[in-house]
Amino acid sequence: MHLSLAEAETLVVAALRRNKVSDANARSVAVALVAAEAAGQGGHGLRRVPAYAGQAKVGKVDGFAQPQLSRPSPAVLRIDAGNGYAYPALDLAVAELPAVAREQGIALAAVSRSHHAGVMGLTVERFADQGLVALMVANAPASMAPWGGKTPVFGTNPIAFAAPLPGGEPIVIDLALSKVARGKVMAARQQGASIPADWAFDREGRPTTDAEEALAGTMVPAGDVKGAALAFMVEILAAGLTGANYAFEASSLFDDKGAPPALGHTIIAINPEATSAVDTAQRLALLAGEITRDPNVRLPGRRGQSSRRLALSEGIDVEDEVIAAIKRL
Repeated sequence: MHLSLAEAETLVVAALRRNKVSDANARSVAVALVAAEAAGQGGHGLRRVPAYAGQAKVGKVDGFAQPQLSRPSPAVLRIDAGNGYAYPALDLAVAELPAVAREQGIALAAVSRSHHAGVMGLTVERFADQGLVALMVANAPASMAPWGGKTPVFGTNPIAFAAPLPGGEPIVIDLALSKVARGKVMAARQQGASIPADWAFDREGRPTTDAEEALAGTMVPAGDVKGAALAFMVEILAAGLTGANYAFEASSLFDDKGAPPALGHTIIAINPEATSAVDTAQRLALLAGEITRDPNVRLPGRRGQSSRRLALSEGIDVEDEVIAAIKRL
């Protein structure tokens, strides 16, 4: 089905409101999921709506939660998502953290008792649009083993980064620390498709092309042992420092079973005007220009930005079975 972005958002809002989600939270979630779809990240887009709604309906997610903000230190904000969706808490961080970063030079938001952080590149880009450099990490339910192990301890634990460029769109880097995002495996399972053999291991630690076996097993770390080490680092930054659940303590984001996932996110925002005596904007532009002198090189984030621009004018195509699943809610 072909939809405008506004039509897609209306569809998601209506489905969530019918399943014990407040209007404000439904709209925050809808904007984020539709933006993910527009950026070509369908695994974090409308396919998530049935699980999101089902979890709200049974109380695994509090659809009426209002994130609570405190400032325990001059450069630190704590945000308690209240076991609600991540996006209202992230919206609060985007609204409040930039002023602290400009005041202090650097600021950190520690988000606890949260949910699926979605396409984090879309979050850090909102800071870069305000002239700040931003780094975000999040943990996710356990799906990746420490290198050499078979038992999942870490999530795919994404890292996202954005930096502003004068006169152009920001640089945006967004990557999961598994070889691919787990949402891609979930999408393959929903479509009844196989996956490449280097994406995941089954429960016995063997490479698998079966998406169902992959979801029951573990994801392959990006860069093997290096990716597993980085996932450990993110687990500390996102959960250890925020008081959130570790990945192995968190329930699944894909079903309505168990307690709230209560995951964590950490966002660091830097005011580049405070970090150097020279014009940092021009220095960033110099680096970006040197990279793109090679005609075969594209700056990180450009593909998603182009897709979103196109979607604004032309809308998005969503699989019929996804639309049907949302309408059934």
